[in-house]
Amino acid sequence: MSDDYVSHEQQLRDLLAKVQSGERSIDDALQALQVAGTTESAAAKLDFATIDHDRSRRCGFPEVVFCQGKTASDTAAIATEILTRSDRVLLTRASAEHAAAVQQTIPRAKYHERARCLTVTPAGQPLAELAKTGHAAVICAGTSDLPVAAEAATTLRIAGNRVSEFTDIGVAGLHRLLERMPKIRTANVIVAVAGMEGALPSVIAGLVDKPVIAVPTSVGYGASFAGLSALLTMLNSCAAGIGVVNIDNGFGAGYLASQINQAASIGSPRP
Repeated sequence: MSDDYVSHEQQLRDLLAKVQSGERSIDDALQALQVAGTTESAAAKLDFATIDHDRSRRCGFPEVVFCQGKTASDTAAIATEILTRSDRVLLTRASAEHAAAVQQTIPRAKYHERARCLTVTPAGQPLAELAKTGHAAVICAGTSDLPVAAEAATTLRIAGNRVSEFTDIGVAGLHRLLERMPKIRTANVIVAVAGMEGALPSVIAGLVDKPVIAVPTSVGYGASFAGLSALLTMLNSCAAGIGVVNIDNGFGAGYLASQINQAASIGSPRP
């Protein structure tokens, strides 16, 4: 028996003794145990990574793997370890090389090439069958913005959301957006993805009573400064109800939209 195990057991005995004596309340003890769950006992160490197995309990979704900068073999090992205690995993910014390594280790993994994501679902279910919480609309200004929008949609789907996608309806052809507004308004939360001048989220926010998550993309000519122009436009929007994520961060937008849906579905904050 390791010293770490003995130490953890003794700490637990001391805590239970204090509850028994009335020195600490049950609620206080539960809080202490939740904090303890975020320590080394909830992590798994690989030679090159430390896996946060407690993430799902704390945040409602398992740790997500950002593949960019990781080797293909490291990515496959991390995904395999996450699946020892989770029923699904999402890997973002995955290349074809990452996909090949993961699928060799986890055959049911699916590669979403445009989204640059890998997903592993419970029993290999299609993403659309996982929908349990609210409805999200993912709106893409131009076809060139699709990779970022697809990343947001994939993130939402693996987290259990119903998703409607609207493609190539930017403000340069405003009629395209307006004719789709009745369907867009049925969503609980809206993710608006745009490059160039980044005006789409402002227009949408002025037409709906739902939260709008704005995603600037790096699409555009020189003066767009690789998405900085769109980012500043979104941050400076005069329309209310807009939150802005980082340039090209489809994952961040999808995750936030999922949390909004989750909070709405339970009617109160996660305990």
